[in-house]
Amino acid sequence: MNSGATADRVYDAIKRRLLSGEILPGERLDPARFADDFHSSKTPVRDALHRLTGERLVESRPGEGFHLPLVTEPGLRDLYIWNASLLRLLVGVWPRDAAERDRSDLPVDLARTPSALFAVFAARTGNSEFIRQLDAANDRLATVRIAERTVLTGLEAEARTFAVALDRAPRAKILQANTTYHRRRLHAVADLVRALYRRG
Repeated sequence: MNSGATADRVYDAIKRRLLSGEILPGERLDPARFADDFHSSKTPVRDALHRLTGERLVESRPGEGFHLPLVTEPGLRDLYIWNASLLRLLVGVWPRDAAERDRSDLPVDLARTPSALFAVFAARTGNSEFIRQLDAANDRLATVRIAERTVLTGLEAEARTFAVALDRAPRAKILQANTTYHRRRLHAVADLVRALYRRG
C-alpha cells in the first residue's frame, strides 16, 4: 500500500472514530494508540491529526499534544446559530427552480438526517464552496447530534417534517422549519452539553 493510500485510510479511520461520539470532548488523542489501532506508523497518524486540526475537529495544544475540543454552552450556541445562518444563506442563493428540479436529492434514510437533509441545502446551490462549508458544519455537529438523541424527543418525526418541507414547501416554509429546528436546540444547549460528557 502506498503512503498516500495509508494516509487517507488513517485519516478516514480517525475521523470516523472522532465523529462516533466514543471519545469525550477534551480527551487527549494518543497518536501511538491510533497507530496501533489502525496498523500504521505514527507519521500518517500525526499527519491526519494535523489535517483534522485544520478542520477544527481536533485541537493541538503546545506541549500537550492533540485533544478533542471541549464543548461549552456558549460555543455550542454559537455553532447552532452559525449552522442556522448558513442554511438561510444557502436557501437565499438557490436557483429559482432548485426545489422543483432537485427533489431526487432528498435522503431516503431518515436515520442519517439531519446531516443528509442539510446536505441538500448545499447541493441545491450547485456551488462547491457552499458544499464544503456545509460538510464541515455537519462534521462539527456530528457528536452533538448523537447527544440530541438522548435529550430531544420526536427526532424522526421532526426529520420527516423537514424532508417534506424540502420536497414541496415554498422557501418561506423551509426557512421557518430551519428556525424552529435550531430554536429547539438552542433552548436545550445546557442539557446537550451535559449529555456530551456522559459515557453511553
